[in-house]
Amino acid sequence: MATSTGGRSTDFAYLRQIAQAVDHLGYTGALLPTGRSCEDAWVVASTLVTHTQRMRFLVAIRPGLMSPGVAARMAATFDRLSGGRLLINVVTGGDPVELAGDGVHLSHDDRYHVTDEFLTIWRQMMTGNVTDFSGEHIQVEGSKLLFLPVQTPYPPLWFGGSSPIAQQIAAKHVDVYLTWGEPPEQVAAKIAAARRLAEIEGRTLKFGIRLHVIVRETTSEAWDAADQLIRYVDEAAIATAQKAYARMDSVGQSRMTQLHGGDRSALEISPNLWAGVGLVRGGAGTALVGDPATVAARMLEYSELGIDTFILSGYPHLEEAYRVAELLFPRLPLDNLPTTQQQVLFSPFGEVVANEAFPQQQQISQLTVD
Repeated sequence: MATSTGGRSTDFAYLRQIAQAVDHLGYTGALLPTGRSCEDAWVVASTLVTHTQRMRFLVAIRPGLMSPGVAARMAATFDRLSGGRLLINVVTGGDPVELAGDGVHLSHDDRYHVTDEFLTIWRQMMTGNVTDFSGEHIQVEGSKLLFLPVQTPYPPLWFGGSSPIAQQIAAKHVDVYLTWGEPPEQVAAKIAAARRLAEIEGRTLKFGIRLHVIVRETTSEAWDAADQLIRYVDEAAIATAQKAYARMDSVGQSRMTQLHGGDRSALEISPNLWAGVGLVRGGAGTALVGDPATVAARMLEYSELGIDTFILSGYPHLEEAYRVAELLFPRLPLDNLPTTQQQVLFSPFGEVVANEAFPQQQQISQLTVD
């Protein structure tokens, strides 16, 4: 992290490995990141869809960078060709420098006004309506989608934003409201505020949380792994990263930064909630750290607050996807556990115990990874 040492090349072969692990291990799907530091999420999802069977793809639409009509056609096409495996992540953007590079020169609140207009048009088009709309930022005449998505009324809309105007947009338009991994009392307050706004709109919301996870067989091993994750991060790297985050107008990023203040001396900001990732990584900057029982207990605390979905990640992605499935999934009360196929092929060269018995297989369940 914040160094090339131990880094992985995210070429197609590696991305395919991760996607097929998601498919095989029982995760619901994966969030594909967006922004200039990432490969294009739509292209990546399109290349991986034929290499997976169950994996759902949480892919970004970007109001201000995309027109609602083009975004609607892209979403409907992907949803049809994937057999209804698309989820939509609505990303307004929080870095004015990056946005300026993409030709967007709007204030924080104006970007959310654009998002409001965009989603009004997008939702109408996705249900087959001919749409005329004249807003402050977007005007369309006779917009129509000829080929509708598989999912009705449209692929679910996911959205994260911590500012008051962002919560208003969530209450009005989206299906799943996301928060980054803040301490439980802060998450509870955000959920309560979003619920109140949704009630005013006559709607209900589901809630998700975006976290990293570092789970090991023992608590001490987990904390050692957390320390190892940032072992090459020096003060200069932290200062550079924090300077970049300070220029952003994202309220969510500001809240993440306030959890640690760039200080690596006190990173456990809540029991088993570690802010070390956020020293040098924008966006989701916290991780649950501990043994399987402890991490499961912390996740259940969030679930009791109203969190329905956990978007988890770890470094490196592939190994941690397996580790979380093997250690953590059996500790969680999750539905629709995939069944494991009984091993029937015996070989003296396979991984067997005394050439007579296979290692015990654990059942796993469904979550989302990033």
